[in-house]
Amino acid sequence: MTIALSVKINDGLVLATDSASTVLGITPKGELHVFNVYNHASKLFNLRKGLPVGAVTWGAGSIGQASISTIIKDLRERFTNGLGRGSGGWRLERESYAVEQVAVRLKEFVFDDLYTKAFSSIPAERRPGLGFIVAGYSAGAPFAEEFQIEIQNGECRGPTKLRTQDQVGVTWAGDGEALNRLVLGTSTMMPAAMARLGLPAAQIGQAVTTIQQSLQAPLVLPAMPLQDAIDLAEFMVDLTIRFSRFIPGPQTVGGPIEIAAISKHEGFRWIKRKYYFNRSLNPEEAFGRTFEPAEEGAGERGSRG
Repeated sequence: MTIALSVKINDGLVLATDSASTVLGITPKGELHVFNVYNHASKLFNLRKGLPVGAVTWGAGSIGQASISTIIKDLRERFTNGLGRGSGGWRLERESYAVEQVAVRLKEFVFDDLYTKAFSSIPAERRPGLGFIVAGYSAGAPFAEEFQIEIQNGECRGPTKLRTQDQVGVTWAGDGEALNRLVLGTSTMMPAAMARLGLPAAQIGQAVTTIQQSLQAPLVLPAMPLQDAIDLAEFMVDLTIRFSRFIPGPQTVGGPIEIAAISKHEGFRWIKRKYYFNRSLNPEEAFGRTFEPAEEGAGERGSRG
């Protein structure tokens, strides 16, 4: 499982996630079983270096033999170099690109080109779920936008716009039980509990909605500074990780927290990010010259996707 979320305010938005990747399998008795949980998966991405647009993912960790991380980096190459099918290629032009365009392209690449082919031999109801939030600033836009793509039972919904440009709020996906309880005042198990109490099935959905509207905690305000939105996103991911640790069963949300902030003038900035290599041993090249990366924590750390 995963916790993936987006916090949108007037001054920008924050994407955050954990790093756990759960390996599932079928036992000899035909039961779904957790074989292992890895804690260093990459689920948050800058979709085009130098542009204020990113994505966070949940659900399946791979399609075929390729991880979602590798697939999104392949897509980033298309956005950067204009490779791909269709007239004019897929390059994002700095002066004219739109976040919705990015989300549509991601859906075409991940679902249309890869997912449907990789899982064509598997019954639709057994195909793995997969989702993305694509978010950022379109060229010249005053406010950020968020679009959600969700694949369930072999069908893709979206890209769906989460809220208008002038609206703010928080959206989470994946293992949302802890946040549902804290923020919405309900549980994913509440409909079943209501059914056991004898509430007619036709009334359960509206009852849950009414309870959530009455109990929802207003955590996000339009004037919230970006740093406070970052703190909120980190708190929400950390809370979910700790909840997963203590609830019975395997800890399927965990590992390092990754956070990125996207704003109109500063663009995409990494706030927290893990590396599988020692950066001091891996000089990077830029503008034809080699330089040593700054120490983690320096201002430079947020400049790369």
